[in-house]
Amino acid sequence: MSLWIALGAGLLSFFSPCIFPVLPAYLSHLTGGNVQDQKFQVKSSLLIQRSIAFVIGFSLVFMMMGASATFLGQLFQANKKIIEHVSGIFIVVFGLQMLGVFNFSFLMKDKKWDYKLQKPKSWFSSIFIGIAFGSGWTPCVGLTLSSILLLASATTTFNQGIVLLGFYSLGMAIPFLLISFLMTKSLKIIRTINRYLGKFNTINGSVMILLGLMIFTGQMTKITAFFSQFTLFDL
Repeated sequence: MSLWIALGAGLLSFFSPCIFPVLPAYLSHLTGGNVQDQKFQVKSSLLIQRSIAFVIGFSLVFMMMGASATFLGQLFQANKKIIEHVSGIFIVVFGLQMLGVFNFSFLMKDKKWDYKLQKPKSWFSSIFIGIAFGSGWTPCVGLTLSSILLLASATTTFNQGIVLLGFYSLGMAIPFLLISFLMTKSLKIIRTINRYLGKFNTINGSVMILLGLMIFTGQMTKITAFFSQFTLFDL
């Protein structure tokens, strides 16, 4: 259950107003391609290689965050109920912020590196661009990512925290790779999806509120325990 939530959160994070509209700029920086005749002009092999490397980069960062969150959660295992309540409240607040009910400016601040990253010249250097992206703090991803990290803090093993954030990364990676490829055919998909970004944000906020309430009331633990009976492997 937690993995599906993390996967969905990653998917919705990708379609946030801060990430999706700048996708062409990211791809241009990664591959050196440009827009011509309403298409993103770049070799398919180069696009795939650099995009996968970029995904690996930000996935490494997120998964390390998951391990760290699990470690911190284990330190306070004796106060698990308190952590669940506090986490639930925070996640609900994050969801309300995304819906526009709250407008806490400190939650929308970002931190960026002062120097400009050089364009990657190889597959390996593209990984570092992904790491820089994953390390950067952006308001759109920050609220959702923080919610998943709070969820990871309640897991019992490092593997669970890492896999949880791995699924979050997968949720961002799938549409990133798919839409990147489709852009080489036509840019219409960008304009079409841009029309619905506000709705994605509303869905994301609503899901976060529901998740926070489930964690606060302890229902998340019960539901996860129920679904764990049907899993094919034990993390």
